[in-house]
Amino acid sequence: MESREFLSKVQIPPVTQLLVWAPVENKLAYVWNYNIYLKKNATAEAVQVTHNGKVNKILNGVPDWVYEEEVFASNEAIWWSPQGKYLAYLQINDTGVHNIEYSLYGNDQYPTTVFIPYPKAGCVIPRARLFVVDVENPSRQSEVLVPKSVGVGDHYLRTVTWVTDERLAVQWLPRRQDSVLLQIYDYDGTNWKETSVRINNYMNKFSDVINQRLHYSFYIDVAQTTVQIIKSNKIQNLALVEKKKKKLFFQNFHIHTCHSEIFLEKHISLALRISISKSGHSAPECLTCSLYQDRCQYNSAYFSLNASFFRMDCYAFLTNRISVAYLSKAFHVVYVSPDLWYQMMFPPNFDSSKKYPLLIQVYGGPASQNTDYVFRLEWATYLCSTEKVIIASFDGRGSGFQGDELMHAIYGRLGTYEVEDQISAVRKFIEMGFIDKDRIGMWGWSYGGYVTSMVLGSGSGLFKCGIAVAPVAKWDYYDAVYTERYMHRPEENTESYKNSTVTDRAKNFKSVQYMLVHGTADDNVHFQQAAQISKALVENQVDFEAMWYTDKDHGLSGKARYHLYAHLNHFLQNCFAEKK
Repeated sequence: MESREFLSKVQIPPVTQLLVWAPVENKLAYVWNYNIYLKKNATAEAVQVTHNGKVNKILNGVPDWVYEEEVFASNEAIWWSPQGKYLAYLQINDTGVHNIEYSLYGNDQYPTTVFIPYPKAGCVIPRARLFVVDVENPSRQSEVLVPKSVGVGDHYLRTVTWVTDERLAVQWLPRRQDSVLLQIYDYDGTNWKETSVRINNYMNKFSDVINQRLHYSFYIDVAQTTVQIIKSNKIQNLALVEKKKKKLFFQNFHIHTCHSEIFLEKHISLALRISISKSGHSAPECLTCSLYQDRCQYNSAYFSLNASFFRMDCYAFLTNRISVAYLSKAFHVVYVSPDLWYQMMFPPNFDSSKKYPLLIQVYGGPASQNTDYVFRLEWATYLCSTEKVIIASFDGRGSGFQGDELMHAIYGRLGTYEVEDQISAVRKFIEMGFIDKDRIGMWGWSYGGYVTSMVLGSGSGLFKCGIAVAPVAKWDYYDAVYTERYMHRPEENTESYKNSTVTDRAKNFKSVQYMLVHGTADDNVHFQQAAQISKALVENQVDFEAMWYTDKDHGLSGKARYHLYAHLNHFLQNCFAEKK
């Protein structure tokens, strides 16, 4: 039955939290009021599988806030077996997790209060359990138990992958997230038995653990062989399976597998294919290296299910005419040092003998990348082409795609090297001769707002102004999964937590123009963060500008986005106005 025809016959509650149908036979699972329901076909009566679902307490089949944001990057927590015989689902217990509370002002006489279980650094985290349902007999459920080596303490369930209808592969993480355990389970007719462990070594602290698209077939194919794909001084061991130590390491790649072949997609410029057998492996074959070399310097490849086809997305690197404005040099990418890259956008008719204002765009979070060959039309393009501002981005220590040593430099010490390197880069830019050292600004959003605030609070004397949108103020206030991945718990790393706070630098903001922006309904970086920065600035008698957006979340969507950029533009025009 076609999907549209099938769905037209399905009777489900009008407000469901999740709707997922099986890969075969048009079976359907959905979540309503945090409980799971099954339909064996479009017209069958729904069978309620779970009965303990309760908002903000017990969630079946859907993740809570922190699992959706930091672990799964998805609102789904249901996994059908290949033939639809079984249904695996996650159960989240948030009973002990503390709530974040904020007001929604709306239009009524009284605001409403939103409650979201939100585990902050060092606090109680959700408890996750995995269950499997026999679809033909939904009352038969069995729990897939976490291995004792991980389950002895706080832990996370990372990925669930069906190998066959009777074999399951699950990734488990200890709370510290410095190792990953891939446990294989086989069904014996009653229970899911642990059969083998494929990985118990997590080498790349800053990647998204092991990519969720890494399938079990890969481990079978390469368990007895060594694959060395790339090794260079610039980018170290991008993909490596080491036979003797049984270590698996993939850095900055998305991984796709099909039978005896591995496909690796790196978000800079290449997609590779390697054929695997028990006797060895083929040389890496680059699938994108020779395609439109004059235009495509940044590619992404997406493979079909059996990897017989792939779709390549090319992001052209243009240097001349674009659709909105003419830029004499759209991008200029060179080294600041032998290891670090930066990127500049120059105004039309750029003249290196003149002096231009400089705006640094920053993100700076772990494993991030600001410098690339992707052409974009954005606010920065407007500032460059219309306001005649030079735009620069710089990837310092902590950023990705430049090797492990550089990327892991800020492990355990957020707010240090990535902040220092932005300041060092600006000093280099001034030496180029065409930057007006009295008109330099920085701006960033989220982690970028945090770095901007830390830079302005450093007292370097280099910056005239800065804009922080939805910034972190203190890592104690942010979620446990993200924060502890890089900083461990506050009680384990007290000094680093203390040194990484914006509020402790408040007195240094007296010499800069600072704009602080936040949404009052930000469920990610809470308005609490901006409130604490504001309080610290007031206590230190610092004059600053602030803008809040009522009932807006972290993305500041809708009309707020238009208002935001107009407001930021006025701020920068004032900052970059030449003295008469």
